[in-house]
Amino acid sequence: MTATSELIPAYPRVAQTFPADGRRLLIYVVYDPRGDVEDYVLHALTALRPHMSRILIVVNGTLTPSGRERIAAVSDEVVERENRGYDIWGYKHGLDHMGEGLHEYDEVVIANDTWYGPVRSFADVFDRMDERAVHFWGITDHARVEPHPFTHTGYLPYHLQSYWVAVRRDMIVSDEWEEYWRQLPEMVTYSDAVVKHEGVFTEHFTGHGFVGDVAFPLLLDTPENYPVLYARQLLDAGCPTLKRRAFFQWPPYLDQSGVVSRWTLDAAAEYGYPVDLIYADMARNVAPRVMNAGAALLSVLPEEEAGYDPATPLRTLVVAHVFYPEMIEEMLDRADCLPGAYDLLITTPEEARAVEIRRRIDGRSLRGDVQVRVLESNNGRDQGAFLVGCRDEILSGGYDLLVKIHSKKTPQDAPAVGAHFKEQQFGNLLSSPGYVANVVGLFQREPGLGLAYPPTVHLGHPTIGHGWWENKPAFAEWCRTLGIRVPLDEGSPLAPFGSMYFARPEALRTLVEHPWTYDDFGGADAYQDGGLAHVLERVPSYAAGERGYHTRTIATSEYLSMSYSALSYNLDQISMTMPGTTMDKIQLLRRLGEWDYGTARDLGRMFVTLHAPHLRDRAKGLYYRTQSVRGLLWRLRHPSSWRRG
Repeated sequence: MTATSELIPAYPRVAQTFPADGRRLLIYVVYDPRGDVEDYVLHALTALRPHMSRILIVVNGTLTPSGRERIAAVSDEVVERENRGYDIWGYKHGLDHMGEGLHEYDEVVIANDTWYGPVRSFADVFDRMDERAVHFWGITDHARVEPHPFTHTGYLPYHLQSYWVAVRRDMIVSDEWEEYWRQLPEMVTYSDAVVKHEGVFTEHFTGHGFVGDVAFPLLLDTPENYPVLYARQLLDAGCPTLKRRAFFQWPPYLDQSGVVSRWTLDAAAEYGYPVDLIYADMARNVAPRVMNAGAALLSVLPEEEAGYDPATPLRTLVVAHVFYPEMIEEMLDRADCLPGAYDLLITTPEEARAVEIRRRIDGRSLRGDVQVRVLESNNGRDQGAFLVGCRDEILSGGYDLLVKIHSKKTPQDAPAVGAHFKEQQFGNLLSSPGYVANVVGLFQREPGLGLAYPPTVHLGHPTIGHGWWENKPAFAEWCRTLGIRVPLDEGSPLAPFGSMYFARPEALRTLVEHPWTYDDFGGADAYQDGGLAHVLERVPSYAAGERGYHTRTIATSEYLSMSYSALSYNLDQISMTMPGTTMDKIQLLRRLGEWDYGTARDLGRMFVTLHAPHLRDRAKGLYYRTQSVRGLLWRLRHPSSWRRG
C-alpha cells in the first residue's frame, strides 16, 4: 500500500482545490525556555509571510519583551498561554482563539517551531498542493509501525507529521472537526502528544471520509520509515522544511541507521539555507557533545594553508600563564605559528618568575604589544589568572580572537602520560603556520564559531565516560548562577580538558563578566575535582552556547590517525562480549546501571534489573529492612568493633 492510498478513504467526501484568490491562515506555535525567539523562527516566518493572509503566533509560556517585539514584527497577532499540552494544545488554543473567524479562510495551516526552513521553495510546494483536491495535507508523513513504539501494543497508524498540517475550509467547518478538538485529551508527556494526537489525527479524519495528501511522501524504496533518517533525501526532493530533530537525535541511533547529519547540513548549505541559524539554535538548546557528534564538528585540518584570508586578519591576543619560565621560548615558538601580528599577555604568580620570563624573551622578535603581569595569587592556577588577572583585556573589545595557553607539564602523571597530554594540547592547537592559519580561517568564515580546541584527551587518561568526575553537581550550580541554560551532557562534557583553546571573546563574556576573585578558587589544596578551577575548566562551551556560539574540536591528521585507531580498537574490545549493534550494547549497559567492581550485590542488582525489573523495588526494600540485622551479624563476627577508643 502506498502512502497516498492510505490517505484516501474508501468512501471519500468531495474535496476542493485551493481557490486562486483564496485566503490562508497560519497558526504557528512557539516554545522557548528562555522566553526569547531564535533567529531561525524569524527566518521561517518571514519566508511564509507572502503566502499567508494572517499569521497568529501562539506562545507556550511567556516571552521576554525583546522576544515579543521580535516575533510581533513578522506576525499579525501574538498570544501567550500556559506551557501545558505541548504544541498540540497550543494548536487548540489558537483555533479556539480564532473561533468563528476560522471560517473566513480557505485553508488553515497549523505548524510549530520544530523545523528549519525554507531550505527549498515554499512557493513550489503551495503551488503544487493548491491544485490538489483535498481536505487536508502535510509536508511529510510517517509509516505505520507495529507494534506501537510507545504503547508496545497494537500499531502506530500511518500519519502526517503534526509539525505541519494544512486544513481546507470544508473540514474546518465540519462537525467532526469541532468534535475532535472539543474532545482532545490532556497531554502530559511527549508520548501523549504522539499517541493521542499525531498518531491518530490522520486515520481519524480519513475514517470520516476526508481526503488527505502529503507533499513529500515516504521514500518507500528504503527500509526506514522515520523521515528524520532521510532528511537529506527530502531536501533533494524539494522539501522546504528540515526537522530540528535530525541534529539532536541520539547519536548512537543515527549511527545504527547509517545517518550522517553533517551531510544534511552540507546539503542545506548548498541549497542556500543560512546554516549559521542552525548552529546558533543548537548551541543554545542541545548538549554540546551531542551537537559535536550530530553535526560532526570535528575539523581535521591540513598542515598546508587552505582557507585563511589575509585580507581580513583577526585582532588576536595570546594569553599565556607561565608557572615554568623555562617553557616560555617553546610556548612563543608555538604562538609564532599564528598568521600576522598578535599581542601577548603573560601572567605569572611571582616577580622572580617574571624577571626570568623577561630575560628569556628579551631580544626576541615579537609581533605586537607585550605585557608581563605578576599576579597577586596563583589560586586557581591558569583559570584564576585568566578570569581574574586578564578580565580587563578579554572584555576590552580590542580583540577578535583569544588564544589561551599555559606552561603545561602535568607532573602528577607518569612521564609518558604527561608528555602525551602536553603534545596533544599544543600539537592540535598550534601545530604549524599552515595549520594555525586554517584554524583562524574557521573563525573568519563562521561568525558563530565561539571556541576551537583539541578533542577530549583519552590516551593515558580515563576521561571517556568519566569526564565530569566529581564536578557535575557544582557545575550545575554555577550554571544556574551564571544563567547558563544549555543542556548538560550525560557522559562527559564537551570541554577543553587541559584548558587551552582558541576563543572569540564575546563567546566567553557570560563566563568572564562574573566578578571572580582569587579567594573564590581557594589555595593549592582546592585544585582538585569538585574545586572551582576544575569546574570552570568544563564551562567554556556551555557559556559560549548560551550566547549562541558553537564549538569545534580541531585536530591534525597525524594525531587523529593515532587517536581514532586507539578508540576504534578500544571500542572493539569493550563490545566483543555483548550482542547486537553499538546502540544495542549501549542500551544494555545503561539498563544494567553502575557496575562498580562487580561484587555479588552489583551482579544481583544487574540480574534483577535485566530479568525481573518488577522485583527491583521489592528487593531494595528488603535490603534496607535487613540492614540492621546484617550490621549486628557483622559486629558479632568482629568483636573488636565493639571497643571504644
